[in-house]
This record gives sequence, C-alpha cells and structure tokens, in this order.
Amino acid sequence: MAKILMLQGTGSDVGKSILVAGLCRVLRDDGVRVAPFKPQNMALNSYITADGGEMGRAQVVQAEAAGVAPHVDMNPVLLKPTTDVGAQVILQGRVHGNMKALEYHAFKKIARDTVFDSFHRLAGQYDVVLVEGAGSPAEINLREGDIANMGFAVEAECPVLLVGDINKGGVFASLVGTLELIAPEEAELVKGFIINKFRGDASLLDSAYQQISARTGKPFLGTVPWFRDIFLQEEDGIHTDVVAARSGGRQVRVAVVVPNRISNFTDFDPLIGEAGVHLEFVRPPQELGPVDIVILPGSKNTIDDLDALHASGLAAEILDARRRGALVVGVCGGYQMLGRLVRDPHRVESSREETRGLGLLDVVTVMEPDKVTTQTRGRVQPGALSWCPAGEELEGYEIHMGRTTLGPAARPLLTLERRSGGEPHPDGAVSDDGRVLGTYLHGLFDNDGFRHALLAPFRDPGAVTASFAERKEGGYNKLAELLRGCLDLEGIYRILG
Repeated sequence: MAKILMLQGTGSDVGKSILVAGLCRVLRDDGVRVAPFKPQNMALNSYITADGGEMGRAQVVQAEAAGVAPHVDMNPVLLKPTTDVGAQVILQGRVHGNMKALEYHAFKKIARDTVFDSFHRLAGQYDVVLVEGAGSPAEINLREGDIANMGFAVEAECPVLLVGDINKGGVFASLVGTLELIAPEEAELVKGFIINKFRGDASLLDSAYQQISARTGKPFLGTVPWFRDIFLQEEDGIHTDVVAARSGGRQVRVAVVVPNRISNFTDFDPLIGEAGVHLEFVRPPQELGPVDIVILPGSKNTIDDLDALHASGLAAEILDARRRGALVVGVCGGYQMLGRLVRDPHRVESSREETRGLGLLDVVTVMEPDKVTTQTRGRVQPGALSWCPAGEELEGYEIHMGRTTLGPAARPLLTLERRSGGEPHPDGAVSDDGRVLGTYLHGLFDNDGFRHALLAPFRDPGAVTASFAERKEGGYNKLAELLRGCLDLEGIYRILG
C-alpha cells in the first residue's frame, strides 16, 4: 500500500490544490510514483477522462504535475452546484442525482464507501498518495459523517499538514484555533504547518513560529512566497492580477461574459498567455464596452443564466457588439444561449420550461436527462470559417445535458468523433458570415492552431504565439523549483515515512 500524506487548510482558497500539485511534481522528479486524491470536491470546473468519467479540474492539474493520466478515482465525489442550496452529485465520474444540502448530508455514509473504494484502488497502484482536504477541518457543524477532511484522515490513519494563508491575515490564530476546535485524536494527526502566500522577509516570522511550535508541539515546514510568474490553472477562478500581468503589446480585448455561475472557466486559460491579449471576465452590473471577441462560457443552469443576461442588459450589449463587428463564440451552455430558444421540459436544470435565447444562431436546444460525458476529437468543417483552415484538427471533451438542433440558417461548425464510440457527427453552428459560432467542445482554445487563427485578425502580424502545453509544463517545473527552495522536504519525507 502507498504512503499517504494529506494537506488540509485553515479555510478555503489557502492554496492546498497548488501545493499538492507542486509536491506531485517534486516527488515525480525524485522518481516516486505519486497520485493525487481529493475525497470530495465542490466545483463547477470539471474534466472528462479517457473513459468518459467526470472529475474536478484541480485533480487533473495535480495528475498532470505527477505525470500520470487523470482518473475519476482521484476525485471520487464531485459536487456541482446548481443553486445556492443544491448540487448535482457525481460518484466515481457518473451522475448519481441532484440533492439539496441537507439531503447530501444524510447521503454521506454512502459517499464514504465510494471514497474509500477509490482510495484503496489508488493506494494499491502508487508509492505515494497525496490527499487534498476541502475547506477547513474546523467546520465542526459538518464533522458528523465527514469524508473530506479529518473524517477521512482518521479512518485512513493519514498524517496531515495544516496550511494557512498569511495573505488573509490572522494566520497564527487560525492555525491554533483549528487545533483547538478539532478532536484531540485528530489534532494528533497534524504533523506540521505550512504558511502560504507570504510577501516580504520570511525571517520576520521566526519568533511567531517558535511561540506557536512551543504552544502546539507542531513544527513549521516552510513558508511559501506569494508568486505571480508561474502559470497554473486555478480550481475556483482566474485571479485578475494574473490576467493583467500577462497582457501586453497591442491589446486584443476578449470578454468572457459571466451572467451568474460559470462552469469550466479553465477553457479560457490558454488565452491568458497570448501576446497582446487582454482577457476580462464581465459580470453584472459591469458593462461590456468596446470588445473584439465576446465569449459565452458553459453554465450549469442555462435558462437562469440567460434570464440574468436579459435582465442585466448584457444580452443587449452582446447584440450591439455583434453589430459593431465583434466575433461572438459560445461554448457548451454559451452555445445554447446563442440560439433562438432553450427548453427544459424535464426540469433538468431549471424550474422553468423555456426561455428565449440571444437569437444569434438559428438553433434550438432541448435539455435531456442523460448527460453526455466523453473525450472528443474533430475537425473544422469545410467552408465554416474564413479565418480558420478547413480540416483544422481539434481535441477536447463534452459535458452537456442538452441536444441542439440546427435551423435552415445555421451551418455546422465541426465534425466530431467521440472516444466513447459512434460515427463522426456534426457539432456546433456558425452564422453565414462566420462571426458567430458555438460548439459543445470544451478545451476548444487549448488547441494552439485554432486559438492562433481566432486571434490573428485582431493582433499585429508576426505576434509571438504560445504553446499551451509547454506553458503548463513550465509552470509545474517552476512550482517544484520554488517548493524545493522554501519547504523542508526532508521533514516532509520523514512524515511520509
């Protein structure tokens, strides 16, 4: 069985996901067969594996850093919020059903069996399993039936490193307070602290480290500095300072319109590193303003998000941008929004049966109970786009519960072939002038050739282009180098045993 180490946090967004990814790359480079594992993840940002299973993007990033193929066992329970009090529950990559928060709390005993089934399978295949907690173990109202933090650690007899975010303030109180709120046998599992997101001279923290270690008996295993020069895909969003820092030269303004809940926002990460591209996320009550490319992203509730677009005035602004010559692109739920009508007769996502779309594509979407989850490859259809060569090869994945039918004024955009099987089929739609297009293919912009062709009409000739795969690999390597310089890796290896 593999050695186990779990990183828990004093709260959400303390950097657990990134630290696990960095340690995965460190261990991989040291010749260790390592796999990431997160028992329970709540995120709208998901990915489809080679066998058609759905999992959280954070564990995909960690798997890439570890140099292994992503597998649903690395994230056996995924919760995708549909409302403020409800979520779609996905077990080992497959939809189990929709539940409200109280229903899921009672369901955790069943989810626990799924978690340990996946964990034991991983532990039998790798030398080390690096486990990521969720939120904070000090959320004592959720401790009963917990499978995400100490509930898992106690049963798995797993040593824990507690991560605190000093950028938020109060980090030492949150470390000590966490230990005070959890049970003594749980606190015993905590073998050390890591401070994350520090700006300044780390030696200024020494006296605090000595006092906290004396009080708790736990060592500090490193101080990770704040960084901006390492490209990593985020689990819960793109930081605006990262977007701004990576813009330069002649600006191509790309606006991703987010009416309410965006899903699979990492679709747009490849645009961040392109020279001269300014990527902006526009949310109500913000105005769209002058823009070259408008992108409508995926959604977990297309009808409600369409209503929000209309109510906020952003729908009218998108139509105006189209009239002024902007290119409009819709991905998955965004593709559905570009059509004439979205219907949900089975109430799959919404409590309403239908709503009008933006009317930029002659398509109608009907939501269906069965979810399509598959990796996909395809080509741009001949004559579909004047600015992109016919036959341009694409790879990505599909996650959707809708079926979209084209009217006489729409032409298919792509020909796709699903890894799950079946004959090649048309996908998406494009307007007559090629300035409005939609597709169900997530990962569209990861394809370097398509992305560069999309941007070429708007930026300087000869602009330096980037390979997205190389940027990701470079980020993992730089993160590993950073952690080697600031963490007590010998201490961490001792804890691993």
